[in-house]
Amino acid sequence: MSRIEQIIQEIEEYIDSCKYQPLSNSKIIVNKEEMEELLVELRMRVPDEIKKYQKIIGQQDAILEDARSQAQNMINDAQSQIDELVSDHEVMQRAYQRANEVVEEARQQGDAIVAAAVDDANNIRNGAMQYADGLLSNIQEIISVNAGESKQRFDQMFISLQHVYDECSESRSQLQPAQPAYEGEVAGQ
Repeated sequence: MSRIEQIIQEIEEYIDSCKYQPLSNSKIIVNKEEMEELLVELRMRVPDEIKKYQKIIGQQDAILEDARSQAQNMINDAQSQIDELVSDHEVMQRAYQRANEVVEEARQQGDAIVAAAVDDANNIRNGAMQYADGLLSNIQEIISVNAGESKQRFDQMFISLQHVYDECSESRSQLQPAQPAYEGEVAGQ
């Protein structure tokens, strides 16, 4: 369980432990300092969690580059074999045929490696974005509930909650991809 999830759980437990306002079953009395401490810690932790998942997403580029490098090395090796095998007409014919087979095998293996790397990178990226989106969604839900119940008595706290809510929305919008960049690259090869 991440620290953000722990803080969210602490906020939920704190809210559950608060006393109801007199003559009300839905409004509670909240210790402003305690709630602000939890929100400050939550605000500090959210960027760290997002950086962690951005680092995971960044690793997919290294995987893809490694796959491309391996594919290019195979193609270069095949080309070297072609150059070495061409000496006379009969040898040249056999060498040319074999070299084409090697180049085709290398190309197929390279395509398979790149496709697997793209799939792995996309899976890592999607998993990280779904996890971060889930955390941000939970934070938004808690903030929305607390803001709705406490707005009249705690105007200052409501302003702070709205600020965190806006940051979460902005972070979520930055996590949403327009089109996965790697699918187009595999199709183009």
